Parts: sequence; structure tokens; C-alpha cells
Amino acid sequence: MKGCGQTVETKRWTINEVDEAAETLKEGGLVAFPTETVYGLGANAMMSNSVRRVFEVKGRPSDNPLIVHVTGFEQVKDYVKVFHPAAQELVNMYWPGPLTLVCKVKLGLFAQEVAAGLATVSFRMPDNEASLRLLKKAGVPAVGPSANTSGKPSPTTYEHVSHDLQGKIAGILDDGPTKIGVESTVIDISDPEQEPVILRPGAITREQIKQDLGIEVHYDNHLLEPSDTPKSPGMKYKHYAPDTKVLMVKEKDWSAAVDWVKENRLSAGVLAGPAVCDKVRADTAATFSYSDNSVEAATKGLYAGLRALDEAQLPLDVILAAAFPEENLGVAYMNRLKKAAAQKYFNE
Repeated sequence: MKGCGQTVETKRWTINEVDEAAETLKEGGLVAFPTETVYGLGANAMMSNSVRRVFEVKGRPSDNPLIVHVTGFEQVKDYVKVFHPAAQELVNMYWPGPLTLVCKVKLGLFAQEVAAGLATVSFRMPDNEASLRLLKKAGVPAVGPSANTSGKPSPTTYEHVSHDLQGKIAGILDDGPTKIGVESTVIDISDPEQEPVILRPGAITREQIKQDLGIEVHYDNHLLEPSDTPKSPGMKYKHYAPDTKVLMVKEKDWSAAVDWVKENRLSAGVLAGPAVCDKVRADTAATFSYSDNSVEAATKGLYAGLRALDEAQLPLDVILAAAFPEENLGVAYMNRLKKAAAQKYFNE
């Protein structure tokens, strides 16, 4: 296996070449793979050397635990000590899909780096044919954090992964753009005596779980101390941020934001729906429009938009990004956007 500083040939595999990708993953190579949410950086979850390389390649803090991707709930049963009463219902309703479950596991099964010193491990069954074929043929569970440089917008296309990791990993399994565009909902069910807790919001919302299953869940909103180890990715460190400064803009503030850009002679990019982009295009340097004005379209286009504007040929002073009400899917969208913008709104 190559050292972190050495350049390797990064192959581009199609779905018809999944056997080679699976063998590479099984033997300890790093393989980026598609899911319905974002592309993940896969490594054999049983091999410490391989998992350590994930942290090295991404520049990921070692106390940030990883999600293990599996082919089904039966596989998870081999690893978990005791299940929460809601576990089977959640799996029946949402697997395969964008739901990650944090469970207390048996000791000594995974590479120790996976759990970052915790007694819990997070599990997910992705809803993507290419990734499930990869996992089944590899025959091993795989960690799969977003396949990008740590802290940057997560990748939703092959090109995004290649931009960040070309020459650093064995290969990328290309299955086109992802469907959802933000990472999975993470729910902590590690304590059978406690209500499930959403550690990271995603496409599966608290309201949806209540409606579908009648299960009450709440969000974990406590602030972690620097010395704390997070139970889930996305809880502690800066995430999803481009190099260009990002400011969130509420719907009522777009006119004032454009005036501010013009008065200060700033080169501004705009990330918003067609209604906003059509109005501000003449007064800004660049725009990235979602497919429509809905929060669903915004969520799917968020990372792609941040990357497109940040990597535009013309230098930008600021990216103005549309804010949405924090309800239903808007909770996940704003969770990612707030971190990209370091919590900063225009006019605050």
C-alpha cells in the first residue's frame, strides 16, 4: 500500500467493472463509491491500515468516528450487543436508504479507528445498486465518509471526488450524480432505555418518522467541548465549507444583499432558486440555480453549487446562499449551510 504522500493511479470504474473495485476494497485499497446521498470513501472496516489511510487522505481528525456501510440488517446483527426496540421498525421502513443507526457493538470486531474510542458504531445500508453490488462482492463492511478533503463540500459526482482525491486513492466507482445530495440522517439508538436521538439531520426527518412509525425522536442540540468525541460525523468540526466566504440570505433580504454587493464593488456568487437568480443575475458575478425553488431542489444542489461557485474561473469575494425555514427537510439543508457559512447571515 502506498504512503499518504505518494501519488497513485486512481482508476475510474464503471458498474460493469465492480468486481475489480470490490477486490481492491477487500484487499485494503481505498475505493470511492456512490450512494444515494453523496459519494463515500470506502475502506475495509476490519483493516486498521486501510481505515487509517482514510483519515490521512481526507485530513480527517482521528476522533471523528466513521459510518460503516453494510448490505442489510442481518449483517448488523453479527456486530451489535443489544438492539433498541425501535431498531427493526426503522430498518424495515428506511433501509436501504439515507438512515444511519448508532448502536452499541461487541468489542474487537472492527478496526479500532472506526469508532474513535467509543463503544458505539454507526451502520447504514445505502440505497444504490452500484454500492450494494460493491459491498456484496467485497464481502466485507466498509467505512464510507464523504469522498472529499475534510471540511470541504461533500462530493455528489465523480468529478467532485476526482478533484479532491485524484492520485490519492485506488479508484472511483462512477455511477453519475447522487439523488439526494446531503448525508444521511444519523439516529442514536445505542441505549435501549432512551428515546432515539437525531445526531445529524438528513433526508429522513423527525416529522416523517413520527408520521410513518409513530416513533418520537428529538434532535441533539448540545454543544460539544473540544475534548469530546462526537458520536456522529458532522457534530463537532467545520464541515461543508468552500474556500470562498459564504453568507446566508433570508428571502426578505435579497434586495439589500445585492445593494451591499454593488456598493462595496464585490464579486459575488449566488446560490439560490430560479426566482432569485433571475432577479440578481445582472448585478452579480456568477449564479448557480437549483432546478426549482423548493427546499428539495436546494438540498440536492447545495454541495454542487458551493463547489461550482468556489471553483469558478473568476475569483469571488463572497457566495450568497439562500436560507430556508428550518422545518422538515429544511432542517438538514440549513444544518449543512450554516456550517458552510460559519453560522453567518447577511445583515447580522
